[in-house]
Amino acid sequence: MFRTYIKIAWRNLVKNKIYSGINIFGLAIGLTAGFLILQYVNFERSYDTFHSNKNFIYRVVADLETPTGVMNLNNPSFAVPPHLEEEFSEVISAVRFMRVNLLVRRNDVKLTENDAAVADKAFFEVFDFDLLQGDKKTVLTAPYSVVLTQETANKYFGNESAIGKTIKIKDEDINDLNFTVTGIMAEIPENSHIKANMILSMTTYTEGIMPRVNDAWGLYDPSAYILLNPNTDPRELEAKLPAFLERNTGEMMRNDKLFVSLFLEPLSDVYLRSDRGAEYNGDLVTTYVFSIIAIFILLIACINFINLTTARSVERAKEVGVRKVIGAEKRHLSLQFVGESIIISLIAFVIAVGLTILITPVFNELAGKNISDGIFSNPTNILYLFVMAITIGGLAGIYPAFVLSSFKPVHVLKGSFSTGSRGTILRKCLVVTQFTISITLIIGTIIIYYQMNFMRNQELGFNKEHTVMLPVTPSPTQKALKNSIHDISGVISATLTSSAPGIPNSTAYSIIENRNQEDQVISIDAYFVDHDFISQFGLQVVAGRAFSRKFVTDSSEGMVINEKAAKLLGFTSPEGALGVKFSQWGKEGKIIGVVKDFHFRSLQDNIQPLTMTIMPDRTDVLAIKISGQSIEKTLSSIQSTWETILPNDSFDYYFLDEAFDRQYRSQEQFGSLFLNFAILAILISCLGLLGLAAYSILQRRREIGIRKVLGASVAEVVKLLSSDFLKLVIIAFFIASPIAWFIMDIWLSDFAYRISVQWWMFLISGICALIIALGTVSFHAIKASLANPVKSLQTE
Repeated sequence: MFRTYIKIAWRNLVKNKIYSGINIFGLAIGLTAGFLILQYVNFERSYDTFHSNKNFIYRVVADLETPTGVMNLNNPSFAVPPHLEEEFSEVISAVRFMRVNLLVRRNDVKLTENDAAVADKAFFEVFDFDLLQGDKKTVLTAPYSVVLTQETANKYFGNESAIGKTIKIKDEDINDLNFTVTGIMAEIPENSHIKANMILSMTTYTEGIMPRVNDAWGLYDPSAYILLNPNTDPRELEAKLPAFLERNTGEMMRNDKLFVSLFLEPLSDVYLRSDRGAEYNGDLVTTYVFSIIAIFILLIACINFINLTTARSVERAKEVGVRKVIGAEKRHLSLQFVGESIIISLIAFVIAVGLTILITPVFNELAGKNISDGIFSNPTNILYLFVMAITIGGLAGIYPAFVLSSFKPVHVLKGSFSTGSRGTILRKCLVVTQFTISITLIIGTIIIYYQMNFMRNQELGFNKEHTVMLPVTPSPTQKALKNSIHDISGVISATLTSSAPGIPNSTAYSIIENRNQEDQVISIDAYFVDHDFISQFGLQVVAGRAFSRKFVTDSSEGMVINEKAAKLLGFTSPEGALGVKFSQWGKEGKIIGVVKDFHFRSLQDNIQPLTMTIMPDRTDVLAIKISGQSIEKTLSSIQSTWETILPNDSFDYYFLDEAFDRQYRSQEQFGSLFLNFAILAILISCLGLLGLAAYSILQRRREIGIRKVLGASVAEVVKLLSSDFLKLVIIAFFIASPIAWFIMDIWLSDFAYRISVQWWMFLISGICALIIALGTVSFHAIKASLANPVKSLQTE
């Protein structure tokens, strides 16, 4: 019996090649797209889940409350982690992790490492990063020890064993010191929010460079993680933290009027769910949106199958009637038709596997990360896709099986069978559902495009064009390098700074006089610059003045702030902040100027308060404004000057506009993926509409022949055949519009600066859907209207 079912199914597939092809191809595309999207969602949800202690690791974060507001930080002070480990038996280990940029040298190899970090000795015990060589308990114990990834070790040591050998490292705090390689680790997995290619021991700082940093309660820099005893309730421990802070910093908080609160975030929440962010973090809304898209695409593919199968039910009515007369039971017929559905799904599954193999590299590129090494990299991937195909085939075949197996043989064999209005209504509802989804995706694509375009063209408040950024270690040679580069033909200006828009900046523990003439303690974003920074970046001074060499005290006592900082201090106008006293990192003086707010972070974030002071020992970037002419020649001259003055340092540069735009890379990748999957969804919908239109026109061929004999023109016939489908698209448009508005409003809520959703965006989407539907249906409609009516009527 089973062999008979397969034969019948195969004959039906071959007999109806066009419909079978549309069904199989549409389902294969749906399976491929759905599988890839679910891979993406699962990958995003898998961040930090590979650690065996994942359920007991928590990130420590802090709120800093000042008289004028609360700052939500993603890290506590330097002193918090070691004291937590010391004072609470619930804490097994505490680890600080701090990103740093380093200049690394060994023999003739000299490179700038932007993915380096510093970590406490328990790093490899708390986290399950694979240590290939070395003892995880001791590799980060001694000062001036370093662990390299295998790839990094190969850069400096080639095929030699790196263990026990030394490399020279320096940054703004380390002055060209020898570090011993104590361990080699595997590359940190892609799905980790903690990333580094080399890790220095924290004892380098706590026992060497900054010996009192373990008691620095006011210095906020490293991320902090604690491993709790499995029997510990994190909420109970969190409740003890106010008393912990009071014991250690109570008097300091009251004197400084800065009150700290500590909280514990589960490791699994850091990447996707934390509102405090991390250097590498995802977007929970994005994963939800893609999950919905995956469901939509699979739903569209199922709808295609149901529509085409039920539409063709009349053609198989006599087959069902004959089989019932000779003894076939309803359950046998149902099994037959569900089986056919599953066979189609299995064929689509094989095609989907092939498509997935071809598309995965492109998908990884669009996603901006290695989501998958291929469908065969994990055997469960094949199983997931297979189960998905069988499930869709089974579910999609249930309704057609029920309809076909319910035909009454008496009516069928008399030729009086009709599918009735219920089947027609169902098909129309399914087409409306398909195009509701498609129009929703079209609207979403348009809104995403305009939001990204808005961010690209938004007035930023500073000039970032043709600015070359050169990382440089703070040293007495900085000024000579800057002056020499400034004299190069093609260089317009140059300035030394600790940061620039689009580049992570420091925060500084500061005491600034507020509107009530009280000392206000704040941890505030800070730029450390030279005299030329404000003019080079085109910042607008709205009160007071910029730094000037005419005023000798500017370099030792001057501070410039932005408008947001003035408001944070309670001043209603920028002028009110002029002359107020400040103390920041050992420097005391007065505010000499206020600049207009500018976007030094992404447009997803509100502009934050910012201070600028002249501090040469903190400037580690040389920003060079160059002419747009002969860029390559100018860069070559800059490199020659660099190698003359700093022969032992690596020459690495990047353009500021690229660094600033990199902030939007994840959103652009989201937009690209959304657009591509929207196109796939529309393509699948059109395939279904194409097959349904072809069948509908086939059923009405005699009606078309009669109308043409009676004088109907080609245009009138095309209008008649197209109007029913276009009405369904219009209904879908009115359903999709509020749904799309609701979903995209949630997505736009992540942006501090966003577009307003306009009515014409919906109108464009509706017109696009109508054009797509008309183009899909009109091919068969025109073909039918041009056919010879004699051929349609000759059987009557």
